[in-house]
Amino acid sequence: MRYESFSTADTYECGRKVAQDAKKGDIFCLTGDLGAGKTVFAKGFGAGLGVVDEIVSPTFTIINVYNAASGQESPGQCLPLYHFDVYRLNPADMDDTGYDEYFYGQGVCLIEWAEIIKALIPPHAVWITIQKNAEQSYDYRVITIR
Repeated sequence: MRYESFSTADTYECGRKVAQDAKKGDIFCLTGDLGAGKTVFAKGFGAGLGVVDEIVSPTFTIINVYNAASGQESPGQCLPLYHFDVYRLNPADMDDTGYDEYFYGQGVCLIEWAEIIKALIPPHAVWITIQKNAEQSYDYRVITIR
């Protein structure tokens, strides 16, 4: 699937829509250059799961865990969100995070910079690439989901 985003609001909305179909054990891998919009997508993704807390990039903490507000009606909602940012890691460091408990846990994983730990990602993961195209417009993005 390929989506065009013309604003941060579009990128957020794309993340929100993708999350609404998420199920327990799903893993979503985000790739893209610095400033591409991965964290904006993650904020929308959290909203799609029913997370009411502010989603922030876990660049220095490696992982943030968010719980959805109870009473959500969408099937993808009420699942915990395990939000990883592995920009500062190498694959060997992942063992220290206990990542397998999250990858095979009761929630949904969203991993920024997932290409860094590609060898650890289960085959069922969904890969999402966000590409900037400044020639088109400063806010223009192409979001590819595979």
